Amino acid sequence: MTLKFAIITCSDTRSMKEDTAGAALEELIKKEGWKVASHIVVQDDRVLIAGSILEACDEIGADIVLTCGGSGLSPRDVTPEATRDVCNREVPGIAEAMRYHSLQITPYAMLSRAIAAQRGNTLVINLPGSEKAARENWEGIVSALGHAGHMMAGEGHDK
Repeated sequence: MTLKFAIITCSDTRSMKEDTAGAALEELIKKEGWKVASHIVVQDDRVLIAGSILEACDEIGADIVLTCGGSGLSPRDVTPEATRDVCNREVPGIAEAMRYHSLQITPYAMLSRAIAAQRGNTLVINLPGSEKAARENWEGIVSALGHAGHMMAGEGHDK
C-alpha cells in the first residue's frame, strides 16, 4: 500500500521557505516510497489548523496527516486542540511512542502535548516544529505507519 500524506506546518513565524521540519518530513516520507499529496504552512490558529486538517482528510483524501509544530507549552500552541476538534477518536499509543523515543534523547520530550487521532480513515499525527525533533519523532513511529494504513483501510492484521 502506498500511503498518501499531507503535511501541515503550524507556525506564526515560518513560511514554506523556512519550513525545514516540513521539508525533512517530505524527504522521509518519499524515502519510504510513500506520496506527499500536500504540504502547507498555516498560522498558529485553532480554526485555521482544524480547517486545514479537514481539507487534508476530506478533500485531499490523505491517509495520514502530519501536523508540524504547535504542540508545546507556548500560549499560541493549539495544534492538539485543533486536532481533537475535527477527529473522532484518539490513538494514544502513537503519541506515547514519540515521547518515549524522544525521552531517550532529551528530557524536554515530556513537555510535548502532541496527540494522534483518527478522522474516519485518516490518521492525524502531531509532530514537533523543529526539524531535529520532527525527525526524531518520525523515527519513533515510522515502522508502524504502513500497518496503520492497512488497518484503517479495513485490511486486517495480516499485512
